[in-house]
Amino acid sequence: MTATIVTIGDEILIGQIVDTNSGYIAKALDKIGIQTLEMLSISDDKQHILDTFASLQNKTDLVIITGGLGPTKDDITKHTFCQYFEDHLIRNQEVETHVIQLIENVMKRPASQINKDQALVPSTCQILFNNVGTAPGMWMQKEQTVFISLPGVPYEMKHIIEQQIIPKLVKEFNRPYIVHKTIMTYGQGESLVAERIENWENNLPEFIKLAYLPAPGRVRLRLTARGTDKAILEQAIQENVNSLAHIISDIIVGYDEDQTIEVMIGKQLVLKNKTLATAESCTGGKIAQVITSVAGSSAYFKGSIVSYATETKINVLGISQELIDTYSVVSKEVATQMALQAKKIMKTDFAIATPGNAAPSKGDANVPVGTVCIAIATPTEIIAEQFDFGQPREKVIDRTVNKAFEMLQKEILKIV
Repeated sequence: MTATIVTIGDEILIGQIVDTNSGYIAKALDKIGIQTLEMLSISDDKQHILDTFASLQNKTDLVIITGGLGPTKDDITKHTFCQYFEDHLIRNQEVETHVIQLIENVMKRPASQINKDQALVPSTCQILFNNVGTAPGMWMQKEQTVFISLPGVPYEMKHIIEQQIIPKLVKEFNRPYIVHKTIMTYGQGESLVAERIENWENNLPEFIKLAYLPAPGRVRLRLTARGTDKAILEQAIQENVNSLAHIISDIIVGYDEDQTIEVMIGKQLVLKNKTLATAESCTGGKIAQVITSVAGSSAYFKGSIVSYATETKINVLGISQELIDTYSVVSKEVATQMALQAKKIMKTDFAIATPGNAAPSKGDANVPVGTVCIAIATPTEIIAEQFDFGQPREKVIDRTVNKAFEMLQKEILKIV
């Protein structure tokens, strides 16, 4: 079974907002065996929408549309649906009652006529009730293709997808199985990883596909198997993952999207009853942000000092001016003291420090742009290394974050 996801809105096309809905919907469909063939972003133009619908008719099983269901005049999806399906709008009393109650009880104001008109829906559509907003979803079918229209507000869209669309699709359609397994690797680039696993990749079964998903300092390897027998697919995936682990066990840090390195580090810290702090400079708090994106991270992460300016390193962390003058603010010596001071101030077992020049200018340090020093303070020692992460700025920051996690994990694993 195949699907196409269409987002409607000029605000997406001009870059005013970023489309996050399509990725969420594609993941939800993939989990129940529906393959997304394409994602489209189109303008708030009736003819463009009609042409898009016509081009997808009978070429895909499912078209999911987000956006254009609001109460204002530029929201034209419902009217366009009526034209495409040769239908007309009617007022759904249940939806109108919900809209009035939501606005009066939650927003504490009278519902306007514009609000009440959210209850206007095509007469032949199946309503997908929106318990967390005012715009209902719509399910309509023409010939061999189901068209589903959803509000563009992400939390409203997610609610309808989870509570209504996924259960309905599972109940009404026969779908193949799609099994994924993602192997998380750190420390080697895509080309080197590909070279190491070339023979293994060449011997994968035809029904298993491998995708390389590189990012600075890490590569995700995603295996995808499609077929009608889930048990066979899962067994084949696991056998090939096991054989891969024998080849690149030195760079594998975890499996699947919920086992990213920050998740694995958190689990290891909890298991060993250890804590962590950071003293960040060129990363500007991004290491702390990634750590705290993991639910429950307060159990092991005590805090961060973002000592971006040199004077902050001196006044808050207590780094001596003499040390900075002797070795430069971007040096292994300064990184070492930053990590030790963060560990002392936060009273933790581990600490990370990241002084560096992330570009475009050198700042206070007389070292080349792209130079970063990373220090890891452990319960018994301190490890400090210097790197040249090149340019641009975003690459330097991302590679610093990833390398810091890689170094930290190695040190945590040494603790018995």
